[in-house]
Amino acid sequence: MIRRLSLLKFMLPVLMSAFLSFTVANAETGIDAQGIIGRWVRPDGGYVLEIKEIGKDGILKAAYFNPRPINVARAELRRDNDIIRILVELRDVNYPGSTYYLQYEQSTDRLIGTYFQAVEKATFQIEFVKAKQGGNLR
Repeated sequence: MIRRLSLLKFMLPVLMSAFLSFTVANAETGIDAQGIIGRWVRPDGGYVLEIKEIGKDGILKAAYFNPRPINVARAELRRDNDIIRILVELRDVNYPGSTYYLQYEQSTDRLIGTYFQAVEKATFQIEFVKAKQGGNLR
């Protein structure tokens, strides 16, 4: 038990240093992840992804509509250098693990990527565009 505590005392500063370095490196990329907050529409069908909040741990508060609400089982944001990646997993009737793998394209304000449709076991190239505030989503 004492060995474990000694190891923990040694490893804690190392782990904290690594975490702080990671956080600073991501802060220095200049990417504004707040740009993903809002309502996004897929032009090919009017499906709506709403990103409400980004948690410090990368967990997103998100909702999905087709046109009725579909349960979002998991929504996460990850930064890879200058790239913001988003994963949204749907779990509901007719959505048994259908998943969006998206990338935020800041220059065009779009979410681009793929959609894995679990029922058909098919993957599609898709994009979302930001919905106009105060206007229709479609």
